[in-house]
Amino acid sequence: QVELVESGGGLVQAGDSLRLSCAASGRTLSDYAVAWFRQAPRGEPEFVSAITWTGGTRFNAPSMNGRASISRDDAKNTVYLQIASLEPEDTATYRCGADYRGSASSRASSYEYWGQGTQVTVSS
Repeated sequence: QVELVESGGGLVQAGDSLRLSCAASGRTLSDYAVAWFRQAPRGEPEFVSAITWTGGTRFNAPSMNGRASISRDDAKNTVYLQIASLEPEDTATYRCGADYRGSASSRASSYEYWGQGTQVTVSS
């Protein structure tokens, strides 16, 4: 099975940009659709962005207002999430999920494999 490890989180200032990484081991991540979700304290998991296993389709949650960009580097077995113009409301734990040869979905239940998450804290 694929194992996922997120990294790249931390404490940033409002207005900064951040790139999160979802690195895979055990399997080739290019065989998986990958999505990013986030969960704020006392909040529900929220879809952020997803990319199909072919990389041909990617989409973001409308709530991100075009600030999120997902990409994959198959040579590094990694999927990235870039978020621009960070806001305090972006503070959350960000997790990536993977679905074998999936079509990419905004539903967390579509993803079988998950990483532990990386914390992003945006100060105003």
